[in-house]
Amino acid sequence: MTHPFYAIHTHGLIRVAAATPRASVGDTAANAAATIALATQADAQHVDLVVFPELNLTSYALDDLHLQTAQQRATLAAIDSVVAASATLRPVLLVGAALVRAGRLYNCAVAIARGRVLGVVPKTFLPNYREFYEKRWFASGAGLTGLSIELGGESVPFGNDLIFAARDLPGFVVHAEICEDYWAPTPPSTAGALAGALICCNLSASNIVIGKAREREMLAAAQSARAVCAYVYSAAGPGESTTEVAWDGQGLIHELGEQLAQSRRFATEPDLVVADVDCERIAQERLRTGTFNDAATFAGHPETRVRRIAFDHLPDPAVADVGLERVVPRFPFVPNDPARRDEDCYEAFNIQVEALAKRLEAAHARTLVIGV
Repeated sequence: MTHPFYAIHTHGLIRVAAATPRASVGDTAANAAATIALATQADAQHVDLVVFPELNLTSYALDDLHLQTAQQRATLAAIDSVVAASATLRPVLLVGAALVRAGRLYNCAVAIARGRVLGVVPKTFLPNYREFYEKRWFASGAGLTGLSIELGGESVPFGNDLIFAARDLPGFVVHAEICEDYWAPTPPSTAGALAGALICCNLSASNIVIGKAREREMLAAAQSARAVCAYVYSAAGPGESTTEVAWDGQGLIHELGEQLAQSRRFATEPDLVVADVDCERIAQERLRTGTFNDAATFAGHPETRVRRIAFDHLPDPAVADVGLERVVPRFPFVPNDPARRDEDCYEAFNIQVEALAKRLEAAHARTLVIGV
């Protein structure tokens, strides 16, 4: 099928993926190879965007090795490898790396597409409680706007004021934040969504404790609903484990509060969870929701404070039928889960009864029981 009608992009769908590579702590070359392998797999599945875990190239569980220049140089080499490999790959890649700028080390999301770095987003909120010590190594990206960083011999945009937009694919507008950023009361992705991003992404390490997976799901669902967007979340998985913390590799894809896909947790092999998000639906929902526009006004119009980094995504118009990576319910208005179905029936019944009872009360009508 090569008619444009059969292409997912014709209908406003963007194919996204949350990737869980196998980590090799401190071995940036192995991490780059694992990243390229999953990016290549995503390319074969016609994915447009792949979100990797926090610091997936550098490794998260390095402690003070983050500060060693040898490790920092190795990270730059790993980025170069991924950038070179991306030249022939379809997806935009959001990879995690620790980068030095102006004498400070930043925990970053690096956006890569078609053989070049589109921009670098530093983490805003750095956890420094319980098992986290990020302020020991990293500087916050709060307030960093309009800046650049040297990567691969080029000056590329740097700051938390970046969103990435495809010139040739309406709706493919991406914002990146990192782990703790969406645990904060004011997630940067809220401003990113108000500035026009339809797909918000989170590169996360996020070690696992009992009940935390449910909390991540709740936050991803809530943020996708509140910010009226799709939300792609990728947590570090196998290989990052140490004797003190564990990692489950949870990948999540949500759209307007609904979960579209979730990865296998505690998998021993790399994983790639894929779903088609409906960016046209998201854009329509924003148009219908006046509060979304009001929020931008009260926030001082974030659109005026961001840099929209443009890129060409598709060399040729995409007209091929690549299938649909999205569950379409047989009965879209009736939940499959019996408990949710019963709850909806309870609400529907009482909504009708409440309205009728109010009318009877207002009419001072007597109760009438009719036998069969």
